[in-house]
Amino acid sequence: MTRLPDFRLETYLARWEITARHHLTASDAQTMVLTELLALADDQDRHAFDNLSLGYTASYGDPGLREAIAQTYAQVDAADVICFAGAEEALYLAMNVLLGAGDHAVVVTPNYQAAETVPLALCDVTGVALDPENDWALQLDRIKAAIRPNTRVVSVNFPNNPTGKVISVADFTELARMCDENAIHLFSDEVYRGLERDPVRTLPQAADLSDHALSLNVTSKSLGLPGLRIGWIACRDRALLARLERAKHYTTICNSAPSEVLARIALKARRVILDRNRALIDANLPAFEAFFAEFPDDFEWRAPDGGCVAYPRYLGPEGVEEFCTRLVEEAGVLLLPAGIYRSELTPTPTDRFRIGIGRANPEEGLAAFAHWMREHR
Repeated sequence: MTRLPDFRLETYLARWEITARHHLTASDAQTMVLTELLALADDQDRHAFDNLSLGYTASYGDPGLREAIAQTYAQVDAADVICFAGAEEALYLAMNVLLGAGDHAVVVTPNYQAAETVPLALCDVTGVALDPENDWALQLDRIKAAIRPNTRVVSVNFPNNPTGKVISVADFTELARMCDENAIHLFSDEVYRGLERDPVRTLPQAADLSDHALSLNVTSKSLGLPGLRIGWIACRDRALLARLERAKHYTTICNSAPSEVLARIALKARRVILDRNRALIDANLPAFEAFFAEFPDDFEWRAPDGGCVAYPRYLGPEGVEEFCTRLVEEAGVLLLPAGIYRSELTPTPTDRFRIGIGRANPEEGLAAFAHWMREHR
């Protein structure tokens, strides 16, 4: 494996996230404090948390947590689930298990950087870009054309980060069928599932569609609990899960015992938490719509299909990179410019920025943003 490049998003956030007064680019839904989460626990899980032994845990994950995760799928059992320290560890280990020298992968762009840089460090990779001029459409014929005899993985992310795109159920189902037909593992990043603006557009989970597909999820995004650092992969190929477990022995070995119990509580109460977070996004959207409506010559705005991030276009003459830098330096408003999402695989838009719509009380940040725009336009 070659040396991985700097993680642009994390480097940028490390510079600005703590000092910026208004974090308007958050990728997770509003979180809760520990007492709020514990209030959602049933008697058994509350007793388990209060009397928890702080020893090592099972490398596959707490059995009760795996069962709670399995309940969120239609075709998955607890034995088809393995837990990790967040989605990043799961993605990293899955790519290292699935890919090697001489293999080939197909990755959809734009994406979370690791989705392409980890495969690129292991094998040949072909990118297939969502079309920004056609509502970020995914053209399945381009996926099909990219497949080679040695293709082992097709990697996708819907609802997409950073665009918020959700493709049709028919297209996603056809993608899973296409991968099965070619003996390819569909790797599906589903961390924003549950935050679709129209529930009818919620996609089936890849692990439910195929015995060999991998569904990646985490407590961080839709549930708004990134501090737990609990992610998972669901896959009905149990031999593959065993390989993932052996790979995990070289990283975290096992997860945090308190986090696993808290994640179990959250998964059992997921409908309450997701309803709360969807309601928050719905309540926030009018404020974002009003902001962008005030500056039609500066931005092109479109609300996301799902998730809690959007990817507007900046129309100003100085370019989005300089715009975002000045905005955070002068107004303390943090956005993520398009350069964070540039790809080595395909052209990607250079005039976009990511903005988060899932945190509580965005009005103060939007007001600071609007004040700066009025002074500088």
